[in-house]
Amino acid sequence: MSDDRPLCVKMRASRKCEHVSGAERIVCERDVPKTLSALAERALRHSKGRPDFINLKVEEPGAIERLRALDVATNKTSTPEEGLAKAAMLLKDAGVNRAEDIIALLRDSYSMRGAMLVDADTLERLEPDRERGVRATRMDAAESLQSGAFCGKNHFAEAIVLATKVANAPGIVGEVCISDDPDYVTGYVASKSIGYQRITVMKEMGDSCGGRIFLYRGSHEGVAETIRYLETQSVIVEGTSQNAHNPNAPVRASIGDELKSIAEAGLSRRCREMDAATGPVASVVCSDGCVRELVVMASNDYLDLARDPRVTEAAAVAVRKWGAGSGGSRLTTGTQPPHLALERHLAAFKGVEACVLYATGYMANVGVLTALARKGDLILSDELNHASIIDGCRLSGADVVVYRHLDMDDLAHKLSKHGNAQRVIAVSDGVFSMDGDLLDLPRFLEICRAGGALSIVDEAHATGVVGATGRGLSEHFGCGHPDVIIGTLSKALGAEGGFACTTQEIADYLVNKSRPFIFSTAPGAASVAAGDAALSVLEAEPWRVAKLKENVAFFVSELAANGVSAATDSAIVPILLGDERRATMAAAELEKQGFLISAIRYPTVAMGSARLRVAVMGSHTRDQLSAAARAVSAIR
Repeated sequence: MSDDRPLCVKMRASRKCEHVSGAERIVCERDVPKTLSALAERALRHSKGRPDFINLKVEEPGAIERLRALDVATNKTSTPEEGLAKAAMLLKDAGVNRAEDIIALLRDSYSMRGAMLVDADTLERLEPDRERGVRATRMDAAESLQSGAFCGKNHFAEAIVLATKVANAPGIVGEVCISDDPDYVTGYVASKSIGYQRITVMKEMGDSCGGRIFLYRGSHEGVAETIRYLETQSVIVEGTSQNAHNPNAPVRASIGDELKSIAEAGLSRRCREMDAATGPVASVVCSDGCVRELVVMASNDYLDLARDPRVTEAAAVAVRKWGAGSGGSRLTTGTQPPHLALERHLAAFKGVEACVLYATGYMANVGVLTALARKGDLILSDELNHASIIDGCRLSGADVVVYRHLDMDDLAHKLSKHGNAQRVIAVSDGVFSMDGDLLDLPRFLEICRAGGALSIVDEAHATGVVGATGRGLSEHFGCGHPDVIIGTLSKALGAEGGFACTTQEIADYLVNKSRPFIFSTAPGAASVAAGDAALSVLEAEPWRVAKLKENVAFFVSELAANGVSAATDSAIVPILLGDERRATMAAAELEKQGFLISAIRYPTVAMGSARLRVAVMGSHTRDQLSAAARAVSAIR
């Protein structure tokens, strides 16, 4: 046979069954050995880590279709927020109306091995295997058929080849993609009508999350032919070398340009000045610069303890006795009697052996995760976990597998599939701060114990709120405790600081290994004493928890009476609006009507899932809650 005949060469690399790298070439037979060598080298040097399995395959390509590369345009963006907003605009240009919903759906493709195949109009998932997805294979640039063609890695050229094939598949009206390579932040939107639209920034550098969605429009009967074309039709794309010139040229924008882009995307933020201590009503410096009294429905001080005279007096006494600051870390001069007293108090309140205080709840999550997990370990994390958990996972160096939100079957499946690491940790919020929903703690603990995983639950929004006396999820469900309970003093307890309640052994380990504990100045005695006093008030007055729950139920019923559907398991009531600008405009209008309610937008929540986040307090009156429900209904 002629050594000029084309052959398809495929490489797939994985580590612990998780995808690391994949690539394909269609080359002349004489170039197969060096192509195999180049692809193996590429797999071994991938920025996602060294694989433990590499599959190399050579096969006949069958009939080859030749396509002209899509026209290429570059859209310069400076932030992921701007990039995702631009992607939504480009999808609309391609005739896809539900663009924001599709961008929000992109996150669900991150854990898939292939692409998501979605009906562009109904958003129905069409791929036969939702874990595997659909893989576009058997494609290359025409230059690869030239003897001696370069087999190295060129993200830009390879993306043009793939996008061109996908755009020419029957029924496909568009594609959106973010690379999962942590060293590559660029993504694209592509279709026959708009070409290949490169977006220079769609995620943060170092982020290994990425995925793609193929958008289909047509009958259900046509889906099988679309998948057949994507997965088995061999394609050679001509003209990529002209379009892929200098793909890695840096794109720099000034800080001012970035701020402008953030504002244009409806994602600009500012600090709001509170002109008085925050309670159910407070003096607020409004957006027009005027000071007005507003009903505050954005504070996490759920039990209104921040202003309680017993709490503030405890802080005042402590600051006079122990000074304004601790003067050092907990391991030098920063451990005072108030710190030890609060640790004992919190451990007893949560029903565990020991407690370790941190300066903030954020630092508690980062400190616990980075101490307990390291390279070679595995963390299983809910997809909607708080940013502090996400950052702790990333900083730990462990492999991170994300499971579907509150899907305990998915957690169990992924634990059984990936649970052969040195140490396995499962971590979840107890109450999810943007949705108000609750972890099924008994099932979570059952799965962790069966799979040999350490269990960590963040009860920042559960302490003082969930359970008959506010002790959290274990009290609510009448079950055991996680291995580590993370919490904060800054929400229902009205003070400042974070904590980890756990066994004495793990507490000792954190004192020796947790960098935020070791290398941070200890919180001052005033905030520690305030937290201790607030905890005593909570224990003495459990009616505060019951009153909060009554207010939440009343507010949700008032919303329903005014035509607004909402539900919650906590003090957080989300009201979904979708569009980012709509949420900010709604919050601004509510401010004019006398209510301070937060607009929550990307990146705090997924693009296209912006919302009003109402935080109910036990001290809100029924008149205030009724008026707020009517105001929310009017602006929706």
